[in-house]
Amino acid sequence: MKWGVWLLPLALAMSGCATVSEINQTLPTMNVISGKKPHEYAQCLTEKLADSRGALQVESEKDGVRVIVPQKFSSGPAAVFDIENRSGGSSIKLHERISNVPLRPHDVRDAATACISG
Repeated sequence: MKWGVWLLPLALAMSGCATVSEINQTLPTMNVISGKKPHEYAQCLTEKLADSRGALQVESEKDGVRVIVPQKFSSGPAAVFDIENRSGGSSIKLHERISNVPLRPHDVRDAATACISG
């Protein structure tokens, strides 16, 4: 019963819907620079997350690319990558929907890290 009391609030927090703009208003959980151009980095993310997340939504922006990662088990975005072009590569900011939940899936962060120089 103790687990049920602890897991219920976690399940409720994870099932809530959020929009891309709401996710972007949270502090970034990752803010890095890569030697890859924005489209190269987005392609790497797409390949790394294909098995766990399915199709990512890639949108061209004025200075780069925005990649929207879907949730695993429900509709709506789970994370947003803002990838901006800079000389010699790109600047990457990752915003996650449940960034303050320590038991969240880490596949997005793992893919983000693997794609920096990979």
